[in-house]
Amino acid sequence: MKVGVIMGGVSAEREVSLLTGQEMMAHLDRSRYEVIPIVIEQRADLIRKVQAAGIDIALLALHGQYGEDGTVQGALETLGVPYTGSGVLASSLCMNKELAKMLLQAAGIRTPSGLCWQGMGDYDPQAVQRLGYPVIVKPNTGGSSIGTQLVMNEAELLDAVQEACKWDQSILVEPYIQGDELTCSILDGEALPIIGIRSAHSEWFDYKAKYEDGGAEEKVIKLPPVVEERVLAAALASYRLLQCSVYARVDMILQGDVPYVLEVNTLPGMTANSLLPKSAAAAGMSFSDLLDRIIACSLRERKREWEMSGYVNGRIG
Repeated sequence: MKVGVIMGGVSAEREVSLLTGQEMMAHLDRSRYEVIPIVIEQRADLIRKVQAAGIDIALLALHGQYGEDGTVQGALETLGVPYTGSGVLASSLCMNKELAKMLLQAAGIRTPSGLCWQGMGDYDPQAVQRLGYPVIVKPNTGGSSIGTQLVMNEAELLDAVQEACKWDQSILVEPYIQGDELTCSILDGEALPIIGIRSAHSEWFDYKAKYEDGGAEEKVIKLPPVVEERVLAAALASYRLLQCSVYARVDMILQGDVPYVLEVNTLPGMTANSLLPKSAAAAGMSFSDLLDRIIACSLRERKREWEMSGYVNGRIG
């Protein structure tokens, strides 16, 4: 099987994507796959390079806009090329944190509620004062905590909002919920072991904590049975509600015994320091096993989706 590892891209998370792609390539079983790196430098590269490679499936190592937002998934569907992970709708929904949170709230799933501003024109310190400090300011789209800051008071607000606006026209201002940071990865509709996260140098799991060696302590945790049931229920309900498939990672804050869903990542990081491979390892899966599962599940999911839509692609067996 010819597997094209699509990485790079044009988002702020390009460097993380390259790391994910390199890690995937290092662990793909060469006795099963012919591995072809496909590095995206600009949007126009995708269709040209995928067609030239003649791949059987696209293993997506992309992160952020033009990667996780459904656009690449839609382009690959137009080409008739199967790809890994969630489909167009789930990718688009989860990328837009405001819309995802509105759906979660409507379904009764706890998630921090706050303000959504369309650029600096909506800047309103009094509204944030009513919300109550500290707050988290972040771009509405994107990931890896790029452009995200913890704001303790009004004196810090303007700079944080201006920074977030560099990465997206729409930004979120949310109450900072103090508690234990957790992540629950889901593979083929089943939850993997829950991982607890503690940053080594800051109050929250920022970019430095995520990607620097020793930046955070991440380990499988044992929760009281009732609390674990709530965390797993919130993760699986979010995954299903937002129409995710194949795999995803649900990030949460546990305040007391109540989980709050922060966001759902449809293409979570797969670097050497990433949480999904660690959770899979705790479930007894090697990185290679995890990639095998992702590829097999994705082929099955694309076949199901395309058969339901009346589209048949001969390369999906």
